[in-house]
Amino acid sequence: MSGVNTASPAPLLLVQGDEELLAARAIAAAVAAARADEPGADVREYEAGALSAGEVAEMLSPSLFGGRRVLVVRSGQDARKDLVTALLAYAKNPDPDVSLIVSHVGGAKGKAFADGLRAAGATVVSVAKLKGDRERIAFVRDEFRRNGGRCDEPAAAALLAAVGTDLREIAAACSQLLADTDGKISAAVVSRYYRGRAEVSGFAVADAAMVGDVPGALEALRWALHVGVDPVPIADAIADGVRTVARVASAGRGNPYQMASSLGMPAWKIQKAQERSRGWTPEGLVDAMRAAADCNAAVKGGAEDRGYALEQAVFAVAAARNSGGAR
Repeated sequence: MSGVNTASPAPLLLVQGDEELLAARAIAAAVAAARADEPGADVREYEAGALSAGEVAEMLSPSLFGGRRVLVVRSGQDARKDLVTALLAYAKNPDPDVSLIVSHVGGAKGKAFADGLRAAGATVVSVAKLKGDRERIAFVRDEFRRNGGRCDEPAAAALLAAVGTDLREIAAACSQLLADTDGKISAAVVSRYYRGRAEVSGFAVADAAMVGDVPGALEALRWALHVGVDPVPIADAIADGVRTVARVASAGRGNPYQMASSLGMPAWKIQKAQERSRGWTPEGLVDAMRAAADCNAAVKGGAEDRGYALEQAVFAVAAARNSGGAR
């Protein structure tokens, strides 16, 4: 994808696969290529399921004023039949001043649309989910390489062990490591970095609160604030911890890998939430969500003592779990 911005934008681009981060990057690169070709390009983005054939006809019809136009149609698998018909008819003779970018998760749903775009000569960018550690390790190493860093295979494996398999979280971790180090990443650097920061993570605060460990949550919170961690991501982590457990608990027991697609989160996160959900009742989760929302409002609304607001959230979340478990 690194050369996309210097090439002429493709008139038809199919971004196919179910890895959201890679799809987002491919679309962003294609839009950037169009804007590099013409800075004033008219860029419009739509969800396929909410787009009508009439709207598309207007967007794709020849413009009196000329100029490059970019039409991004996301979730092409959700397109209705009339929209598919209109877009495939257009694809047979595309306007050279228009870039049509369609994302499609792949699979059986809407397959005829993706196949039709391929048959019409669309440039295809595959963005399938990475399978197995080998592909993820290659992704990590490429992330560092693309951004001027260097990372060997043991370091990439250590990073995956520390952050899990969600690609957005992996990319964020690579970015953070690059910002906080000299860019030469070894397994020792990764181990030292995460060991030194485990106790200041907002997620450490949330994890302890979600299992009712008030002393552990308060210790992690106070240390985080002491070393200068911003209160906002800590509040966000508490809210995310409660929301994740609530979503997973409401989905019922099941295999995390089978539930990953329907819940839209990685299997490791579901498994962790299943473990955290023990001892919670629906009523307790409602109380915890209310406490997390109050905390977010206080922390992001400029409360005079944001540390106190976070402490109160820890007490409230733990109390919601402990009282709920007794019902």
